Amino acid sequence: MPGIYIHVPFCASKCPYCDFYSVADRGRIDNYISAVIDELATLRRVGPLAGDLKHRAIATVYFGGGTPSFVGAENLSRLLLAVKDNFNVPSGAEITAECNPSSSLAPGFFETLAAAGFNRVSLGMQSAVDAERKKLGRKATAVDVETAVKACQSAGITDISLDIMLGVPEQTERSLLSSQDFALSLGVTHLSAYMLSIEEGTFFDKKRDALNLPEEDAVCDMYLSLCEYLKNNGFRHYEISNFCLPGHEARHNTAYWRDEEYLGIGPAAHSYLNGRRFYFPRDLDAFISGMPPVDDGPGGGPEEAVMLALRLDTGISLQEIKEKFAVAPSPGLPAILQKYQSAGLLTFDGDRIALTEKGFLVSNALIGDVISAMDGNR
Repeated sequence: MPGIYIHVPFCASKCPYCDFYSVADRGRIDNYISAVIDELATLRRVGPLAGDLKHRAIATVYFGGGTPSFVGAENLSRLLLAVKDNFNVPSGAEITAECNPSSSLAPGFFETLAAAGFNRVSLGMQSAVDAERKKLGRKATAVDVETAVKACQSAGITDISLDIMLGVPEQTERSLLSSQDFALSLGVTHLSAYMLSIEEGTFFDKKRDALNLPEEDAVCDMYLSLCEYLKNNGFRHYEISNFCLPGHEARHNTAYWRDEEYLGIGPAAHSYLNGRRFYFPRDLDAFISGMPPVDDGPGGGPEEAVMLALRLDTGISLQEIKEKFAVAPSPGLPAILQKYQSAGLLTFDGDRIALTEKGFLVSNALIGDVISAMDGNR
């Protein structure tokens, strides 16, 4: 069953590390909402690329950004209603909204979301240490985060994820531990832990030398420490950057890593449907004016499947790849896998390959080597 992603490209201000597409402009919210609702109703721009999507059950709906909560609970509810009016969204579908604690605390915000059918919220915490949050350009405090989590739970939305960022300016293992303790004390069901990446063109990129960032080895130690801490507290490390209590995986994002289909609506939103990938340009005005998506070529090949699946703790089966894509792994593949297994970077039982937590730290190199040895015809 496919998913639907809606990009909400509005923020109160641009965080210094962020490279996601967003604008700080309330004046265009209404036009954007209207453009999204029109596309959901007509699919006039997506057209044949959507195939029979309107007749298929939708597994997940995800509102990302930007800061979706910036447009208000009523607008998010309008968008979700448009999805439900135009697609087959069963009662068990996962419906998620990303929210910023500083912009989602209006009275009744989460009650409005719950009434509309939202059943999962992802809150941008990044750190429970206010000094670190300030360095990251976050205006809300740890108290605001706690207030938002409790308000969400009181509204009946108990599937809650918090983001934690590793390697932020002046962070230490002790300060990270305080963020971990804080997150678990709130009773959330999911944590996403991302290493800070300095993206080209961001404010952090321009000020890189003055950021006082932890050393790379220290950040790797923080990651492994976090993995151990969460495992000891009942969380499953199911994807490189994601941890959950049993049964609380982010179903929408997991579908990406399983190379399943999804429709993306909004500027910068990507889609994968009927074997094709396409996306809307990173341009709010172009989206509002009706610009169609850009064809990004075929998707769903064996290399893509391996690259995505090895992000998951379940890894990938060579037999499944062979049956699905008629790809016979090269004779040299087992030797490569055994070398990395001896180094503690992956597990290989003769069929299934899965990266370990140490392997996750060097996943790009490992995945590249596995892919290069997959096709015996090379």
